[in-house]
Amino acid sequence: MTKPVYTLLVEVGRKAGDGLPDGSTGAGLLCYTSGKDEAEAVRETVAILKDAGLAPLDVTGYGTLEERLAEGQDIPEEERALMARAEAEDSVIVAQMEPLFKGASCADDGDD
Repeated sequence: MTKPVYTLLVEVGRKAGDGLPDGSTGAGLLCYTSGKDEAEAVRETVAILKDAGLAPLDVTGYGTLEERLAEGQDIPEEERALMARAEAEDSVIVAQMEPLFKGASCADDGDD
């Protein structure tokens, strides 16, 4: 039985040796994670990011592919392929990492 894949946005803070750019205050990571439910997906993602030397601060869940489609979201093929990979590998896929700098957060839309 396959597990659903959840779209998660994880905000991480700074930690010695985290590999984030100098001057950044952290980063936002877009992840696709398989799990029996969203809570398990969040736990697995946080554990893997901690193992990778990152400092997760906050996780926002955006649901499964089906839930996002039901909300009317347009999901590009590239994103669907990453979700399929997360499902096939029963893994956490970090699809994008955006460094954050003073005064910015994951919720910023860049229209300042």
